[in-house]
Amino acid sequence: MRGIASHHFGGWVSCMAAMVLLAGCSGVPDWIASAGPSRDEMLEQRGERQAEGIQVVDVNAAVARKLLANRKLSLFSESFATTAQQGYVAGPGDVLEVSLWEAPPAMLFGGGVVVDPRSGPTTARVVTFPEQMVSSDGTINMPFAGQIPVAGRSPQQIEADIAQRLKGKANQPQVLVRMIRNNTANVTVVGEVTASARVPLTARGERLLDALAAAGGVRQPVNKVTLQLTRGDQVQALPLETIIRDPKQNIPLRPGDVITALFQPLSFTVLGAAGKNEEVNFEAQGISLAQALARAGGLQDSRSDARGVFIFRFEDDKAVDWPTLPTMTPEGKVPVIYEVNLKDPASFLVAQSFPMQDKDVVFVTNAPGTQFQKFLTLIVSSIYPVLSIVNATNN
Repeated sequence: MRGIASHHFGGWVSCMAAMVLLAGCSGVPDWIASAGPSRDEMLEQRGERQAEGIQVVDVNAAVARKLLANRKLSLFSESFATTAQQGYVAGPGDVLEVSLWEAPPAMLFGGGVVVDPRSGPTTARVVTFPEQMVSSDGTINMPFAGQIPVAGRSPQQIEADIAQRLKGKANQPQVLVRMIRNNTANVTVVGEVTASARVPLTARGERLLDALAAAGGVRQPVNKVTLQLTRGDQVQALPLETIIRDPKQNIPLRPGDVITALFQPLSFTVLGAAGKNEEVNFEAQGISLAQALARAGGLQDSRSDARGVFIFRFEDDKAVDWPTLPTMTPEGKVPVIYEVNLKDPASFLVAQSFPMQDKDVVFVTNAPGTQFQKFLTLIVSSIYPVLSIVNATNN
């Protein structure tokens, strides 16, 4: 029995040895488990991918610079007016109060005697007219002065116009126009703020952060919030952190502006032979590929192929100079695979300027020997039970 068992075992081992030799010559069998394609498989399929319209781009300094230039955020200070509006101007819906002083003996409006707290009663008389809301056509009515156009005019301009119209009717008229309710010179703050609010603008010249503070501030971490400013037909967004760090971006507001605080948790997914396979969040300010790999735990020394780091992304059609004619998705994006060779020391400098994008997928390929090592482990795990049986039979 021992001879028979030894004979069968020897034949089985010879068969396994032949399989190992074949594997060493022709590669690892396809049925060995893998987290994804190897670098060699990616390169072999490169032509096929490009034929399908998927762009495969080697990342170098020129590519990284162009992508970084495309990702440069348009600053508020470059797109919007940075000078405060010159004081308050009236508009339809505002409520104004007009007071008129005139000197005796002629008293067109009558009114009460003005009392000076230092010298007592004076001869001037004042009359305050009922509050008026500016009409839809931008006017108010004034006795003996008629219909006064006020829309787009400051209180001082309205006062001068009324006084001029009353000249020759009232004796030395002096006019004071006071805004009771500001219903037009407001900005709206909505989104991820403590309380959405309409914030009135004053002659002080309120700025972005003033309005945000009036709404109670943001409810999310500052580095994950983007402020979107809508002014007329113009819409633009900027990370809140950028506005805080750069005072030039804290621009003066204009009536009708809408400020929206957006909570945008950006993220990328890392797979393959990295330190961890998971979705990783990053700040609205953006991060580089080098930072992304560090947050993913780096590459695994025991199984990663540093020559094969790939970033899968849907890119804008003019992002880089494509190697072949791109195929557009229905959303107008180009499917692209960026390849980075971290065996080249210069690529670490490139990785510092290569910008990550929301929803990127980073895949780190296995080293060529990793799959073969898996195969050998499978062989050994298969031989060990038989070896135990033979040893038990011989004993």
